[in-house]
Amino acid sequence: MPAADVTTTPTWVRNRWLHVFFAATMALTLAVAVLGWSPWSSRWPAYLMIAVLVVAYVAYGRRGYDEPRAAAGFLPLVLVAAVVLPAVAPSTAFVQCILFPLVWCQSERIRSGVLLTVAVGVLSAVGLMVSGGPDALVSTLLIEGISVIGSCAMGGWISSVAALSEERRQLVEDLRAAQQSLADANRAAGIASERERLAREIHDTVAQNLAGIVMLTERARNDLADDRPDALDERLTVLEESARAALEESRVLVAAGSAGTTRDSLAGALHRLGERHTRETGTPVTVSAADGTLDRDAQVVLLRVAQEALSNVRAHAGSTGVVVTLLHEPDRTVLRIADDGVGFDPAVPTGGHGLRGLRERLALAGGTCVIASTPGSGTTVTATLPTAAPMPAGAAPSLPARPHATAAAAAAAPVVSR
Repeated sequence: MPAADVTTTPTWVRNRWLHVFFAATMALTLAVAVLGWSPWSSRWPAYLMIAVLVVAYVAYGRRGYDEPRAAAGFLPLVLVAAVVLPAVAPSTAFVQCILFPLVWCQSERIRSGVLLTVAVGVLSAVGLMVSGGPDALVSTLLIEGISVIGSCAMGGWISSVAALSEERRQLVEDLRAAQQSLADANRAAGIASERERLAREIHDTVAQNLAGIVMLTERARNDLADDRPDALDERLTVLEESARAALEESRVLVAAGSAGTTRDSLAGALHRLGERHTRETGTPVTVSAADGTLDRDAQVVLLRVAQEALSNVRAHAGSTGVVVTLLHEPDRTVLRIADDGVGFDPAVPTGGHGLRGLRERLALAGGTCVIASTPGSGTTVTATLPTAAPMPAGAAPSLPARPHATAAAAAAAPVVSR
């Protein structure tokens, strides 16, 4: 049945066997018309009919498989051939072997195929009656009846198979489109997730280091103005460590999308973080932490929690003391940072990204974060991670390559807000 060509395969390639079948049938029909018996003294109508049919097929009939207009111009010639050829030479009635397929292949609907098939059978019977006389009526009706019934059955079956094939092709195309759409959506989600991860990493590492560098530079300038060389030397030492840490973590983020690895433990990093905070702010930090069995990625998450909490203590709490506690329990690890500062109301939204990023990081790692605080009563940040929880990709990088420098920068960073 004609249909719009939805494939990239050329029409002549898809229908090449029909073209070959048509050419072979026309050649054999011409031979039979020349050599077979005919009741007429001249056979030129048969020769002319074959010539017209071949020329019309080459000119436009071959496009009738895909173009309804071409089929509409060619099928009437098929009906004429069905009556002319048997009327001139009865043996040429076998031309129906190609006429029936042409009718079915170039009809738009099954009903049209059935009507045209019956028309071909009736016209062929008329042609045979013209050449054979009324004595051949019974045999002609029997032969044409069987031919028409067989052609209709075969044509209807093939048409149903073709319809199922077209439906399946459409379903496959829809599936491919859905898969492509899903792939695009997953790609967009992956890009957004990676951007969020990078934002958290930059906020927790490079941004804090740079903020510490700014503050240390300001203090170093004050030490220089006040002629305090000993304090200035210490400031410059911490400033150099912070700058190196920021440079190293920036390079690793660009090269690998995450921070580097370390040979140090979480407990050691927490102790140095507390010492640096005490050294830079004068606020004593008591650290109670021991090494546990937590995996490296989970240790990084908890280290980032401590960095963020101490940064907020420096920027907002105004406390006189901070207690950092790391507890290893059979099924979980708990990090608690408590200060005795001014506190705040956790229910009031804040404009900062620190605590929000902290909660997101813990959620990705399968943990929880509880912030308990009331105005005037200090703040306690409690982060909990399951001990054996698998860490999803992108939830956390490895511990920083220079934990002492990172701790220094985190302790010196005053601009990270709640």
